[in-house]
Amino acid sequence: MFFQDIGQAVLLFCRALRQWPAVWRERQKVWEQLHEIGNASLFMACLLAFFIGGVLALQTGPVMSDRGVSNFIGGMVGLAMCKELGPVMMAVLISGRIGSAMAAEIGSMQVYQEIDALRTMNIDPVRYLVLPRLVAIVVGLPLLVLFAVVVGWMGGALVCMSNPEINLTYNGYMNSLSNMVRVGDVANGLIKSIAFAVVIGVVSCHQGLNTIGGPRGVGRSVTKAVVNSIVMILMLDYVLTRLMIRL
Repeated sequence: MFFQDIGQAVLLFCRALRQWPAVWRERQKVWEQLHEIGNASLFMACLLAFFIGGVLALQTGPVMSDRGVSNFIGGMVGLAMCKELGPVMMAVLISGRIGSAMAAEIGSMQVYQEIDALRTMNIDPVRYLVLPRLVAIVVGLPLLVLFAVVVGWMGGALVCMSNPEINLTYNGYMNSLSNMVRVGDVANGLIKSIAFAVVIGVVSCHQGLNTIGGPRGVGRSVTKAVVNSIVMILMLDYVLTRLMIRL
């Protein structure tokens, strides 16, 4: 069933790509979805990222300090945030917050036959419902990841300065970060976030469009959307990491 859902989601993605010329016509819906994905999620994303960066420094800082390599803590936190934890954790957050909302909204429309009404009026549900959400999440998630990476770096810096077991100055932390983190490392995370955004948008819309069984069916669709998105994000993360290491 899981792989069948993946196949159907890929077909939905292809149908959405064919509707790409209609993006400008649906720009108002794209903007509304982008506001929900970006502005409404920014505080939660930054809060999560701040504590992820802090925990990274808290766990690894004392160990690295004991071994005389505390000057590498900033680079370690920086690379972990921009290449792995930033994109993955933001994608998990957005799949739970935005992906579930997409599946619930479209699923409710399917249950109450509003999507059939769109077809009756000769309006393509993929163009009207899926395309704006997909475009918005592909734009919004990488921007959230950028904010999260920077905030995570600051969280790690604060822990390093305030923890006597680490005792690393702000300048020492930032020098380590700037020496080890390159633009390509940040681009690595942004490429991953774009791929994760496509997964979340397509899987969530697919589950919504295939909702059956009334309110209980909406609940099942929301659960499947979130679970399938997270599983696919982690699988895709491994594949992309292997490819980027080779390239």
